Amino acid sequence: MAYWRSQQGRGIVLILLATLAFASLDSATKYAGKLAPVLMLLWFRYLFQAVATFVLRFPVQGRTLLQTANPRFQALRGVLLLITSACSFFGLQYLPVGEFTAIVMLSPLAATALAAWTLKDQVSVRRWLLMTTGLLGVLLVVRPGGQVFSWALLFPVVLVSTYAAFQVLTSRLSGEENPYTTHFYTGLTGTLFMTPVAALYWDTTAFLAHWPWFMLLGFFGTFGHLMLIWAFIRASAVVLTPYLYSQIAFATLFGWLFFQHVPDGWAWLGIAVIAASGVGNAVLSVYELRKARGTDPHAA
Repeated sequence: MAYWRSQQGRGIVLILLATLAFASLDSATKYAGKLAPVLMLLWFRYLFQAVATFVLRFPVQGRTLLQTANPRFQALRGVLLLITSACSFFGLQYLPVGEFTAIVMLSPLAATALAAWTLKDQVSVRRWLLMTTGLLGVLLVVRPGGQVFSWALLFPVVLVSTYAAFQVLTSRLSGEENPYTTHFYTGLTGTLFMTPVAALYWDTTAFLAHWPWFMLLGFFGTFGHLMLIWAFIRASAVVLTPYLYSQIAFATLFGWLFFQHVPDGWAWLGIAVIAASGVGNAVLSVYELRKARGTDPHAA
């Protein structure tokens, strides 16, 4: 019990709350997309984040909340997450939540490959093997003739690419920017880009009739990202990353509870392979970090 009161233990609890929030966001998005225009829902999700972050943090930080040394990178990061969210909001209208989430969980592995290409990071053979294993897991989920094989797979494919770039850029900004400033500008960028688009598809009747769903999507998205920020303040990425894959379990559970969808046998195997490759990637990071520090990688 004492462990869960430590900084690492609290970080793990927070990361689990984040994955629960993101799985809830995806499930709510799938349902709400049948009640209101998806582009309106997407706009409100970012508006909620920008307003909530400003209200919560401006009294604490004052004008420093708005100060950034990398305005272009902040804008680019916001655009990348907006594209990621758009792919998620639309993709979930056609694909089951559990399988969609499993495919998206390739993003950390894709980010590793992207960092190797753009930042010239050294990537070990074992890590490349883990990435290949994760890709094989995706092929099991999306195989021809399977439950999710359709043109809509383009959405998670694009999402993995943009979210990998988002993660690499987030890593680049993490040592230079206040995390709440980054969180605010992400919401602001999405709001500014989506406002004219949402206006074209505006449906006042749908908004008035289903406004609680708009609020719920905004809350889950904002809460999830705040939990991520607080988790990574308290514990390192190598400790927390394996727990990110709990989102697959939450998403699959919600898919069964709310949409009566259960993955078939091959999809279950693919999901397990994807999760195992992701956890293996995190464990390998721990090993490499300890080795770089000159400690015994098998030590407790």
